[in-house]
Amino acid sequence: MRWIVYIWLFLLANGLVWGGISPIVKPFESDISSLIVKDLSSKKVLYAKGGSQRMRPASLTKIMTAILAIESGKMNKVVTITSEATRAVPTKAGLKVGEKFYLRDLVKSALISSANDSATAIGIFVGGSSKRFVQMMNRKARKLGMRETHFTNAVGLDIGNHYSTAKDLLILAEYAIKNRTFNQIVKVNYHAFRPVNHTKRRYIAKTSNRLLKDNKYAVGVKTGYTSKAGPCLIARAKKGKKDIILVMLNSKQKRWESATKILDGILSNGVKVAQNQSARDTQSLDKGRVIRTPY
Repeated sequence: MRWIVYIWLFLLANGLVWGGISPIVKPFESDISSLIVKDLSSKKVLYAKGGSQRMRPASLTKIMTAILAIESGKMNKVVTITSEATRAVPTKAGLKVGEKFYLRDLVKSALISSANDSATAIGIFVGGSSKRFVQMMNRKARKLGMRETHFTNAVGLDIGNHYSTAKDLLILAEYAIKNRTFNQIVKVNYHAFRPVNHTKRRYIAKTSNRLLKDNKYAVGVKTGYTSKAGPCLIARAKKGKKDIILVMLNSKQKRWESATKILDGILSNGVKVAQNQSARDTQSLDKGRVIRTPY
């Protein structure tokens, strides 16, 4: 009997057996380095491939940046833009030195359009400096149980040992979506805002999440890309009582097509988690602890 269990664990570890979802994912799995799909309603992981593999998270990093800002209780405080923030590259809102913004507008800019200058300004303001904010990010990651994650910046740039895993990013995303303010922001396609000291100047944050435009069931959450990370995505879709989230790292081709077909395939069909999957392993993931079944 024990050898059967070992074989099953091996198959799970290599993403070879995951119940009814496999036919839906199979056309895309070779093009995605790391992928986890979870049913939030049943709290069951439906599919996992390379979930414990260290990867560059790109702008998925900004989920941590945003949640720390939201939890700081300073969303209605005014942030003065520094020269450090304006030097952020490559994606940026174009903020100017000396402009003043409500923190809430910078958080929306960072999450909706993935503006690096907004995210940098958040880190400087909330942490007191970029360095101290990164320390806050890593403390929060450890507290959440993200044991294979290390941040070096608030933006998601490929600087030094900046890495995470699909499993850890799922933990972060599940934590963030419990926050009402976060959820309201990541559903939005568009946000216009002005500096409080230059009211004639107007900035527009347009979503980088194509699913929000093209998929009526999509409700967030965040996109990411760097040359080393490749196209990344954490997406959530809801239909009726179904609530599905996926974490996709380094989707080498057709990120949007892959995510759309996986989510639609699950929402449109009665997909169930493999019956032999350990409930204890799933519960461990829900609680942010290390899973015995490796991903």
